[in-house]
Amino acid sequence: MDGTLLNTLEDLTDSVNYALGLYGYQKRSIEEVRRFLGNGVGKLMEIVVPDGLNNPLYKKCLESFKNHYSDNIRNKTMPYKGIMELIQQLKKENYKIAVVSNKFDKAVKELVRDFFGEYIQVAIGEAENISRKPAPDTVFKALEELQSLREKTIYVGDSEVDVKTAKNAGIKCVGVTWGFRDRDVLEKEGADYIIDESMELMEIIDSV
Repeated sequence: MDGTLLNTLEDLTDSVNYALGLYGYQKRSIEEVRRFLGNGVGKLMEIVVPDGLNNPLYKKCLESFKNHYSDNIRNKTMPYKGIMELIQQLKKENYKIAVVSNKFDKAVKELVRDFFGEYIQVAIGEAENISRKPAPDTVFKALEELQSLREKTIYVGDSEVDVKTAKNAGIKCVGVTWGFRDRDVLEKEGADYIIDESMELMEIIDSV
């Protein structure tokens, strides 16, 4: 979702810096936060908080981030160019769509509901009872809820974590270049396809 469907970077950066500021820690640039994203907010805050998990204030800082982000989740967040048109076309052609994310589950479900409503049937985020990406568990759960098969599924994402997740799930991966990682990262990880514009996905779907 983040970096693929929605550009959440500014809101995430604002909440990171709010939490860091509360405890007197150095704030981070938007480019730093961009590089740190992909493995869930726990890992994000572990990176930005001095001494990470060893910092006695780490959990409080993480909680402050989550609370602030929950209240400011849509200030600057918007779908990337062409995403709504793509989602609508997929729906028109009767494709099933699910979101699997390392963002915490409450935020994932809220953002998918608010931005995509009827177009996306399943949204799964980080939760205690399921391993986060690159483990394939969220993908398998999504396939189960959609009643779909791996052989008929394509995974779309913007990061090395996404490519690894698709490989671990045994499905084809389409990497997108408009998100939080550059093309060379996707190439290095071995994405099956790489696209620069959203509607290019339809050409790939038609060819496989």
